[in-house]
Amino acid sequence: MHNELVEADQCYVKALAYDPGNTEALVLRARTTPLVSAIDRKMLKTVHNLRNEFAHLQHSTALRRMMRETYFLYVYHTVAIEGNTLSLGQTRAILESGMVIPGKSIREHNEVIGMDAALRFLNCSLLSKEHDSISIEDILEMHRRVLGNADPVEAGRVRTTQVYVGRFTPVPPEYVMDQLSDMVDWLNDESTLAMDPIERAAIAHYKLVLVHPFTDGNGRTARLLLNLIMMRSGFPPVILPVETRAEYYATLHVANLGDLRPFVRYVAKHSEASIQRYIGAMKTSSDNIINEEDTELTAEESEVSEKIEAECRAGN
Repeated sequence: MHNELVEADQCYVKALAYDPGNTEALVLRARTTPLVSAIDRKMLKTVHNLRNEFAHLQHSTALRRMMRETYFLYVYHTVAIEGNTLSLGQTRAILESGMVIPGKSIREHNEVIGMDAALRFLNCSLLSKEHDSISIEDILEMHRRVLGNADPVEAGRVRTTQVYVGRFTPVPPEYVMDQLSDMVDWLNDESTLAMDPIERAAIAHYKLVLVHPFTDGNGRTARLLLNLIMMRSGFPPVILPVETRAEYYATLHVANLGDLRPFVRYVAKHSEASIQRYIGAMKTSSDNIINEEDTELTAEESEVSEKIEAECRAGN
């Protein structure tokens, strides 16, 4: 019943986007809007309840291992959604051992290395700030690392040329800095900070890709911005799976038509899945402990974890 209501409401929104004076659509949407709003509030409350459960998970070897696994999953999915063809195992091999994967392009390797650098910057610098404000410089620094190996000339640099994204044409280059500044002002506004963090993160992602301030790496940087906001609010990193690429772009397209709710729902759904992954892993770990199975980190896992923690302490 809920899905049918949401789908019907989306149909009315699309009809009104093409014909704002459509009387039938206006009447029908007036009926569905309060019902769909109630469904959305319930959905967000469910994710927040899971976040609270996540916050009370016991710090353990199993949790550290899950955090490492999530790190590799995030890098894999966020570059794959943009077309990178490296597998999860290959992505992990590059990050853990610096392995060169035969038959894969240098650019694909560098996209993985760049995302690793950007994530470390987010985890070690941006998340350790004493305030929640986000600056243009923070966004540029994330992008500088995202693209630093793949395209060092354009890394951290606002575009100076017109770009085209499928059916969508972003603003001309001379307006990019003004729009980026407006977006950051919105991010740091008191009314924005009072929003539900899931909604705020999703809308921030949408606003950044709408401005499209860079020649490349906009989506990867937007997903980092989304996760910066979510993680500051106590959520684990949200993984947007490459398998949902069509839905990801479809909901962004609907946002271009004026309805951001499908993209917010998309982010909420995968936030819930990310939290459930942690909770499920901890339950499995508890079962293993009962059965006296070994849950210690391997020497290789410990070495990688200690290296990341040392870099964070150094402020890299």
